[in-house]
Amino acid sequence: MAVSRWESGSHAPPSHIYIELGTLAGDPDCWYFWARAGLRTEDLMRVLPKLISRINKRSHQGVQTARAGSGGKKTEETQVVAIPLLQIFAGTPGEMGDSSPSLHDVPVESMIAAPKEWCPNPATTSCLRVRGNSMSPLIKDGYIVVVDSSQKDRNALNGKLVIAWHKSIGLTVSEFRRYGDVEVLHPENREYKSLILDNKREWEILATVLWWIGKAP
Repeated sequence: MAVSRWESGSHAPPSHIYIELGTLAGDPDCWYFWARAGLRTEDLMRVLPKLISRINKRSHQGVQTARAGSGGKKTEETQVVAIPLLQIFAGTPGEMGDSSPSLHDVPVESMIAAPKEWCPNPATTSCLRVRGNSMSPLIKDGYIVVVDSSQKDRNALNGKLVIAWHKSIGLTVSEFRRYGDVEVLHPENREYKSLILDNKREWEILATVLWWIGKAP
């Protein structure tokens, strides 16, 4: 009966059941269950170093390093980081994003290589695509943003671009601003409305945007 109620959504399992389900599911589904139990991925990775090495190993499988643009000249070796491009979209304000409340349990589409100094926390760095035009001309529809999910302390994010999540809107990329006790997500294009984050904590900040990639027209 308990399992039937969980499946119908009328009841939710207690936290210890979510933890056990995550352990049984294994990587990558475990992140979903552990998040439902209230466990933060960053905390788990701090206390379980083996998780970091396992994720890094999985992320770097099949990665080859290529030297481009050297014109045949000698160049110094550069350390690069393989960043997973997730099969997920973040909407700009006014556009719906994908509904996933976490960036750690999303399938990987491909990998993007970047200089190590561009990725201060490689284990928590990933890429996702952008949908919508309200962050244009800074970030356009179809761009790829590179984000760090370890940087989400609201007290340190004023004026930064972030990935936020709301259960009714999904993932959103926007500029985070604080005005006293009021928190707002501002679009780059002022023809679109800003989003005010209410005090009910229905909005979560999932990551900070480090940099982005866009194809030339």
